[in-house]
Amino acid sequence: MPTDTLPQAPLSSPDLPPTASLESDTTKPKRAIFGTAGSRFATVAQWVQSHRWQTVGIAFGIVLVLSISILGALVYTTYQIAMTMQAQAQEAESLGRTAYQHFKEQNLPAAKTSVVELQQKVLEIEETYEKLALYQFIPFASNYYADGQHGILAAQAGISAGERALTAIEPYADVLGFSGEEAFTGGTAEDRLKLILQTVEKVLPEIDAIAIDLQTAETELAHINPERYPEVLRGIPVRSYVQQAQEVSAGAVSAVTEFRPVLEQLPEVAGATGERKQYLILFQNDNELRATGGFLTAYAIINVEDGKVAPETSDDIYELDKRFTKRLPIPEQLGKYLTTERYWNLRDMNISPDFKTSMDTFFEHYSGISGAATEIDGIIAIDTEFLTGLLQVLGPVEVPGYGTFTAENSPSCDCPQIIYALSEIITRPTPYIREDRKGILGPMMRAILTKAYGAPRQQWPELFAHTQRAVAGRHVQMYFMDENSQLAAEAINAAGRMQAQPQEDFLGIVNANLGGAKSNLFVEHSVKQIIAAPENGMLQKTVEITYRNTRKADNCNLEAGLLCLNSTLRDWTRLYIPAGSQLVEAQGFTTEPQTYDEDGFTVIDGFFILEPLGSATLKITYTVPYTDTTTYTGRIWKQGGIETFDVLMDVTGGQEQLVVASDTVYTTPF
Repeated sequence: MPTDTLPQAPLSSPDLPPTASLESDTTKPKRAIFGTAGSRFATVAQWVQSHRWQTVGIAFGIVLVLSISILGALVYTTYQIAMTMQAQAQEAESLGRTAYQHFKEQNLPAAKTSVVELQQKVLEIEETYEKLALYQFIPFASNYYADGQHGILAAQAGISAGERALTAIEPYADVLGFSGEEAFTGGTAEDRLKLILQTVEKVLPEIDAIAIDLQTAETELAHINPERYPEVLRGIPVRSYVQQAQEVSAGAVSAVTEFRPVLEQLPEVAGATGERKQYLILFQNDNELRATGGFLTAYAIINVEDGKVAPETSDDIYELDKRFTKRLPIPEQLGKYLTTERYWNLRDMNISPDFKTSMDTFFEHYSGISGAATEIDGIIAIDTEFLTGLLQVLGPVEVPGYGTFTAENSPSCDCPQIIYALSEIITRPTPYIREDRKGILGPMMRAILTKAYGAPRQQWPELFAHTQRAVAGRHVQMYFMDENSQLAAEAINAAGRMQAQPQEDFLGIVNANLGGAKSNLFVEHSVKQIIAAPENGMLQKTVEITYRNTRKADNCNLEAGLLCLNSTLRDWTRLYIPAGSQLVEAQGFTTEPQTYDEDGFTVIDGFFILEPLGSATLKITYTVPYTDTTTYTGRIWKQGGIETFDVLMDVTGGQEQLVVASDTVYTTPF
């Protein structure tokens, strides 16, 4: 037999007793060679005891080498997997961008193909990621492995929602301007609208399924803690990416949830359920700004059936006021500045910036007028910005008896031709009585609607997009008698509401022109908010509002008979801020401002004058109840009737410029 592999010592070694001699002798039985088992183990124990540190060192070295080898192999394997996943993720991102671009281009078939490819790529990422499953058993690393799983599941749910959405709109691709299979092979645009309204209920189950997918994505992303990740890693803002994904996901869920009741109510509102609807249209001249978006210049009655709009009548708001025989005392706040009026007229009843509040008051008194159309289903307010945008999409519109209107710039006022032409018709003084001078609203609506119904399908997406922007910017506002329809309008921010939100700062700047011709056409303003960190449950802030009039004054002498668009602006200014706020100091007002409570807000109420080619600055400092000491969240409410305005946010020294085109929520750490 071969020699034993244990370390051998010379026969004369004092370390081993004679009975434990390791001399090889193949002729002896094993028992003779090794002795008894007990003596053999005793010998080994003695040797290990005498060489214990050497043994420990050898064992530690073996373990260390094995550990380093295993760790090295693990790191190398992980690196390879990570590189593979990085390449796959880049491909997935490219596919996602491509799908979105195809959707923007109304290429429905290409968008669906890209989504299918994206879904396959995410499956590949999942298969690659499963090779890292060992990390789920390693402390510390298991959290990051779980985050990856949540991210993949969220991506799959989001893709599923996208697929369902594309499938849902496919039957209406032609109407919405998408390329692909044409569901509507004939008929007019009115026929198409009618079919949409009749079949919209079939889309609702798909909307519910989309909502479930988006909720799944939101839930999965909510499991990821952004604080586990660095703010920046190799130039990539990792933490903000995670936070942005969570915010977008939550916003998508809210949007779909809020959109569903709109689809439910759409057939009812559009008169597609067997009952014609009648609406009162109010034209707000935003060049003479008032709280809800403009001076109430004209009105019209329209009928809507199966989506088809038919104007019935229109007239001047002054003609309506002639039939309003009540002598109501003018409200105190308005009467302080509108000194030309002794009584409260219908045309001045939109004094609350909350459209519903103003229309509650307006409709109550309108309903008492003899011969007024009182069986209306709602009130819809539009302004010149909305009309101008329609002409930008549709092109020039001919209105019989009034001429041609376009969105092109008019040198006479450096403004859209439609605005100048309407001002010529409505406001220019004449030495004779001009009949029905503001009755243009009905004929103009009829002409625009006729052109819209006959528009090529390529223009429909632009029309929808313009309407969406107009609603978001409060250039279109809606008020319904039916409670469910009203709630649906409020859900998509189409009802012009101003409502306080908990745990937020709030700023609503409301301007009303009480005697400056149409000078808001040439007035712009910008805002700066300087905000300090809260102390003792209150934060102090300063709001600076700078107004500029960019045009010289017109000759507004009535005897001259010229068109008066720009003159001295007398502006009633109100700041709506959180309830419990306290005014510290105010500068720039011509009179001492007052404060009072209204509809859940504290209001700072003042007045200033702005001359043509002049500027004016209001500076208001106040304190706001605020308990969050780590994050500032502020909501900027946008008044109807104005396009956009700039806001510079300065929160504890950190500055950021915003362009406010609709209600805007701003969040930043203190």
